[in-house]
Amino acid sequence: MNSELFIYWNPSEIAINLGFFAIRWYSLCWLVALLSAYFVIRKLYHDQKIKDEYFDPLFVYCFFGILIGARLGHCLFYEPDYFLSSGQHFIEMLLPIRFLPDGDWKYIGYAGLASHGGTLGLMISLWLYYKKTNISVWTVLDNIAIGTPISCFFIRMGNLMNSEIIGKPTDVPWAFVFERVDLLPRHPGQLYEALAYLCFFFVMLYFYSKSRKQKTANTQQTSFLQPKPVGSGWYFGLVLTLIFTFRFFIEWTKDIQVGFESQMILNMGQILSIPYVILGIICMKGGNWMRHLGTRNI
Repeated sequence: MNSELFIYWNPSEIAINLGFFAIRWYSLCWLVALLSAYFVIRKLYHDQKIKDEYFDPLFVYCFFGILIGARLGHCLFYEPDYFLSSGQHFIEMLLPIRFLPDGDWKYIGYAGLASHGGTLGLMISLWLYYKKTNISVWTVLDNIAIGTPISCFFIRMGNLMNSEIIGKPTDVPWAFVFERVDLLPRHPGQLYEALAYLCFFFVMLYFYSKSRKQKTANTQQTSFLQPKPVGSGWYFGLVLTLIFTFRFFIEWTKDIQVGFESQMILNMGQILSIPYVILGIICMKGGNWMRHLGTRNI
């Protein structure tokens, strides 16, 4: 094992330091993730001639849905024994603070966000958005789906800069030594995911462009893997299937996040991925029931 080939990783957590104010890499990556999705989806709405009045509140719904869902997902899926053990810990689940033994508290930010919870929170927030507008829920979900992978790319890059969600020890030549964690060469699980999500983004754009050129009118006459128009639920199904199928398999290279996972055949990330893959396949197959569920005229 030639340790000279390994990448020794210990970047500063601070991306921008103005002295009186500092921005961490993780926060910056989250900001870029949200902005990238914002511009992609705005372009999609413009292409589909959807009015700006329908787009303007979408960002707010998505922001709070993802943040609340990701936070609650981490606390309830991975650390329920801590956050549900007392009133103070329950407050820590909701607010970005940590209570100290002396009774004081400090601001720590939301240290712990789960993508599975974020996905569920996004779906719930989009349903609420649909209830407030006259736009089909499937049109909303499909457009969000096309922009989602680029957001996931930047979020995982934030995890990489934070040296978190690390992989298992390995001797592959591209292994990272996360000096902030230990001196073991490990799989860069965050980088694997980030690169996969970037590829998925271009896959989504390719299929979207292809369906726009075909201008397919009848989604029943297309095959399972044939892209359908936005509003059919096909893109929503595709992004769920791609991301969470990949998540299921990439988890084998990642270290456990909480102690109880060491006793499990499948870790929590894999277990939570399975329902999303099933839902994705169902949405891709589609059918009459989907076209009438959550459909309104714009």
